Amino acid sequence: MYEEISISMEQASDAKVLIISVAAKLAGMHPQTLRQYDRLGLVQPGRAGGGGRRYSVRDVALLREVQKLSQEEGVNLAGIKRIIGLEQLAGDLQERTAELQAQLEAAYQRIAELETLAAYPGRDLVRRERPSTALVVWRPRRPGEN
Repeated sequence: MYEEISISMEQASDAKVLIISVAAKLAGMHPQTLRQYDRLGLVQPGRAGGGGRRYSVRDVALLREVQKLSQEEGVNLAGIKRIIGLEQLAGDLQERTAELQAQLEAAYQRIAELETLAAYPGRDLVRRERPSTALVVWRPRRPGEN
């Protein structure tokens, strides 16, 4: 009769299901304050079929942070908007850094695999340790030299 639906915790926290009065109560603010933050772009609610605002659990956590910065830290709304934007950027950059580190580690792993298959086993194609300060001089072979 009912279909089983499987969603992740991240998907659940992003689901825009809370009406404005519930979201405001959970965030500890008046619904009109929440509407003001919406107008300022601090949160972006979803819209229901009839046009009503819908908020997610993640939005409520963000609204709590806005309240904390405003009331406890004395930061104005423009400052809060900037802080939130920078925190989002920092989070995005951390995710990208983790992705790049994983790619780099996969590349090192592939190099290690190739080194074991190379004609000169044990020869390092890529060094992970500090590079040597030795100078190598290459001289062309003269005819008749072995």
